Amino acid sequence: MELSNIHLVAGLGFVLALIFGAVANRTNFCTMGAVSDWVNMGLKGRFGAWVLAMGVAVAGAQILELTGTVDISSSIYRTANFGLGGYIVGGLLFGIGMTLGGGCGQRTLVRVGTGNLKSLVVLLVLAIAAYMTLRGILATVRVAAFEPLAIDLSTQGISDQGLASVLAAWTGMELTNTLRWAVGLIVAAILILWALSQSAVRENKDNILAGIVIGLIIVASWVVTGLVGADDFDPVPIEGMSFVAPTGNTLSYLMTYTGATINFGIAIVLGIIAGSFLYAIFTRTFAIETFTDKQDMINHLSGGMLMGFGGVLALGCTVGQAISGISTLALGSFIAAFSIVVGSALTMRVQYHRMDDMSFTRAVGTGVADMLMPWRMKD
Repeated sequence: MELSNIHLVAGLGFVLALIFGAVANRTNFCTMGAVSDWVNMGLKGRFGAWVLAMGVAVAGAQILELTGTVDISSSIYRTANFGLGGYIVGGLLFGIGMTLGGGCGQRTLVRVGTGNLKSLVVLLVLAIAAYMTLRGILATVRVAAFEPLAIDLSTQGISDQGLASVLAAWTGMELTNTLRWAVGLIVAAILILWALSQSAVRENKDNILAGIVIGLIIVASWVVTGLVGADDFDPVPIEGMSFVAPTGNTLSYLMTYTGATINFGIAIVLGIIAGSFLYAIFTRTFAIETFTDKQDMINHLSGGMLMGFGGVLALGCTVGQAISGISTLALGSFIAAFSIVVGSALTMRVQYHRMDDMSFTRAVGTGVADMLMPWRMKD
């Protein structure tokens, strides 16, 4: 029986996600953990692995685009619709949520595969919130409050939000392939060299493995959806890997299976869980973990809701925007990724100060001061 194009793409996506889940489990790849390591202990190993994945993804994606292999410019990240409010507010909310929920969307899926019931609860809440923001009652908030904040770059003579296009418009330079190659090379080099300049990255094989493999998986996802999926009769949307909106679609798919069709996003959500589960079984690390107390449950429920809502507003997560989106060199992806890190780091500082019985308002103010004057965090 010959597979339809959509099933072929979904199958390949599942295999890529299977590898992603196993590698992320093996290397403890976690953006929330990476931010925590840096903010709380000054360690940059896992953060460097995340940045290395970005750099590898940028290099690969730009080669695909500039050689004419895959038209990445048609993805959701590079449109002329610059949703600044969503990138900032959504990113901040997602960063807060992933800290309260013990990990970002990708990490939540990986932990579900290891038997973590707390992450299962987060995943369900995240999926419901994401779907509500895409097509449910929260969509009215998204449309009414955030869509009017979007900037149509085409009215300013900018064709899309790619860094090369924006740079050309701001400087009056001609938008040529040479400029695109130069921007892609510079960004990829900065990200990769910064990551490799960190001794904690160079000296830890897990960080190197995670950065390179996950970066290449993102590149492969562009090939699967943009090249394999480019069928004249049965095309699929071009997309990288992302784990917020797809979790909502996965929940909908599982509930309406007989009348639904699988897609790349649904397949990678299931693949991440399966890959992590298989690794946990083979290494005998699978273990059931539950909530420790009422506050722990409240934090995780709140985290799932904020990640689902914020992730849809920001058009992605720590993988969807910070790796897939940044690989397209979309300006909005850089803003969203930065906002996620700020939201997460600020939440960690507030939690730290609250441990000293500081009032919430004062803890927030002190946390903001910590962010503006980072040397304070060493005290």
